[in-house]
Amino acid sequence: MRVAGLISLLAAAAPALAERGAFGLALGNENPDSTCKSVADYKKDFDAIKHLTTLVRTYSASNCDTAKNIIPAAKAKGFKVVLGVWPDYDESFNQDFDALKDSVPGNEDVIEAITVGSECLYRGDITAQKLLKRINQVKDEFPKITVGTVDSWNKFADGTADPIIQGGVTYFLANGFAYWQGQTIDNSTATYFDDMAQAKARIEQVAGDNAKNIRFGNGETGWPTDGGSDYGAAKASTKLAATYYKNAVCAMLTWGIDVFYFEAFDETWKPDTVGDNGERKDEKHWGLFTDDRVAKFDMACPN
Repeated sequence: MRVAGLISLLAAAAPALAERGAFGLALGNENPDSTCKSVADYKKDFDAIKHLTTLVRTYSASNCDTAKNIIPAAKAKGFKVVLGVWPDYDESFNQDFDALKDSVPGNEDVIEAITVGSECLYRGDITAQKLLKRINQVKDEFPKITVGTVDSWNKFADGTADPIIQGGVTYFLANGFAYWQGQTIDNSTATYFDDMAQAKARIEQVAGDNAKNIRFGNGETGWPTDGGSDYGAAKASTKLAATYYKNAVCAMLTWGIDVFYFEAFDETWKPDTVGDNGERKDEKHWGLFTDDRVAKFDMACPN
C-alpha cells in the first residue's frame, strides 16, 4: 500500500473509530537468567512500565506458573492481564485450562481477556474447527470473561480462520510485523496498516450481522533494536525501532485499534533461532526496555 492509499484508509476509517486504541505490552514469563518470574518479579515489571500502560498479555497460563504468579501482582499494581492458552496439543491445552481453573475464579476483575492460541493456525498445528472447539470450552468455563484467539494477520485475511468467525467468536488479535515481511522502515507503516486493514475487513465481512460485536486488535507488532538481526531490507536498530513505534504504532492507536507491542523487555535468555533458510537470527532484542528494565527510547506518542 502506498502512502496515498494509507491516508485514504485512515480517512475512511476515522468516523467509525473515534476512540483511541488501548496500548498493551507482550510480557515474557522468564527472568534474564532463565528462571521463572515470581510474583515479586512481575511487580517489578509492572512498576517499570506503569507510566506507559497497565495492560499486558501472556502466552501460557501454566508454563512457569504464569497465571498463578501474574494475577496477584496485577491486583497489587492495578494492572489488567490477557491470559494465554496453548491449544496446539492435548497436553498443553489441558495444563493451561487447569491452570486457569485454579487461578481465574475470584480474580475476574483483573482478567482483560483469555486468548486461546497464538499463531497456531499460522504454524498449522491445529485446524480452525478444533481451535473453535477449544475456544468454546474456555468460554463455557469462564462466561464472565472475553475469550478469543490470536493469529497472524494473513490467516484471518486468507479465510483460514473463517470457521472461528462463523462459530461466533468475537475477540480477535491479529499479529503483523512489517519487519518479518522484509520491509524498509520507510514502507513499514503502510505495510502494517495494510495487514491490519485486510484482517479486520475479512473478519467483519465473514461475521455479517455479528460484526457489530467484533472486538479487533493487533496482538503483536514490533521492531528489533541494536544487537538484533536484520531480515532482508529490514534492519535491526534502536533508532529504527523508535521510528517504527512513533510512526506506525502511535498511528494505529490513533486509528482506534488496540495494540500489543512485542515486547516489554528484552529476553536475553533466548537462544538464536534457525529459519527455513538455515540462517540464525537473534530474538533477544525486541524489548522497549532492556532486560534490566531500562527504557531504550522516548515512548510518548505525538499529539
